[in-house]
Amino acid sequence: MGRSGTVTEMLPFLLACAHTPRDSTPERPELPPTVLLVSMDGFRASYLDAHDTPNLDRLAALGLRADGLIPPFPSKTFPSHYTAVTGLYPEHHGLVGNTIYDAERDAWYSMGDRSAVEDGSWYEGEPIWATANKAGLETATLFWVGSEAEIGGQRPDTWLPYDGSMTFEARVDRVLSWLDRTEDRPRFLTLYLDEPDHVGHAGGPEGLGIPTGVTMVDNALGNLLDGLEQRELLDEIDILVTSDHGMAELSRDRMVFLDDAIDTSAVEIVNWSPVTLILPEPEPGTEDELLVELAELEHLACAKKEDLDPELHYADHDRIPPIVCLADEGWSVSTRWWYGVDPTGWTGGTHGYDPRLESMHGIFVAAGPSLRTGRVEAFENVHLYELMCAILELEPAENDGELMTSLLHR
Repeated sequence: MGRSGTVTEMLPFLLACAHTPRDSTPERPELPPTVLLVSMDGFRASYLDAHDTPNLDRLAALGLRADGLIPPFPSKTFPSHYTAVTGLYPEHHGLVGNTIYDAERDAWYSMGDRSAVEDGSWYEGEPIWATANKAGLETATLFWVGSEAEIGGQRPDTWLPYDGSMTFEARVDRVLSWLDRTEDRPRFLTLYLDEPDHVGHAGGPEGLGIPTGVTMVDNALGNLLDGLEQRELLDEIDILVTSDHGMAELSRDRMVFLDDAIDTSAVEIVNWSPVTLILPEPEPGTEDELLVELAELEHLACAKKEDLDPELHYADHDRIPPIVCLADEGWSVSTRWWYGVDPTGWTGGTHGYDPRLESMHGIFVAAGPSLRTGRVEAFENVHLYELMCAILELEPAENDGELMTSLLHR
């Protein structure tokens, strides 16, 4: 009697189970297109195969890896990062170096000058967060060039001023916390990690510090991927891991002494090495005379900016000085006096050389619902803006890039 009564009481429950799908977990609303742009500063393309990178390998296995990411000229941090988010070469976005002189307003910009970095008048073009904001998308940036300034009346909805003391773990946690939002979850986000650039400058691309620097950023990526997986977001976000440039080996045996050819006190040297930008006195014939003298120097090619190789895209801006010199790969430019008083200088590694050199190539490893899988050839980072606009279904602003449909699965 008691036994049949127990079955009767359970009958409604049993019937319900019979008509319930095996996986009864409520479906989570599909995440709208979302891009997370990550930069590992100074991560040379060759490091991927030369060092242990389990988390970059994990991401590549989920998506795609390029043979390299080609920076703009000069292959420096600020020009390259801003090119990535505007789709413009430096000659069109105005950040023509890490240090810039604007003769028209007699003003200097440098990456360590907070007032200049936060002054939107130095930045031209439209960064991706502005394009997204105009379309009503929420944006959040953690340490990206240009994100600390109001550009064209636009800022990221959420942004942090650069703080080099913030640990990589804390940076990842902050980005994940932004993705934990419900009503105002960002659709475009950035994460910046400033290694292995520092160890590359200190010891060169073959230095003992490179494995440590590579491991640091790879572990940070692992924390990010694990955090996304825990939130069931790993398969729903397009993650683009990039770097701004590579690194070349320096030696005090490979020096070009500018004062062997010209009187350096008679000109303004805006940048020294490996790209030497010279502002001569505004007198007729001065430029031609300087170029004749500079031609005596080996391992340094100098030209008027309008005569540079067009593939460098480095002529069409007033902030580019009239004379541009570029050292051969691995060579440095200085004066004999400066070389003599700095016995440890011009060692380790640096960048800024011709971006077509493989030593200057960065990385591109990406995965997400919008991206294809496999291996692709190296491409220029000027095309990233168009790619991100396509993923986010945005109308891009005028830019120098092209939509690389070969990276998209659709």
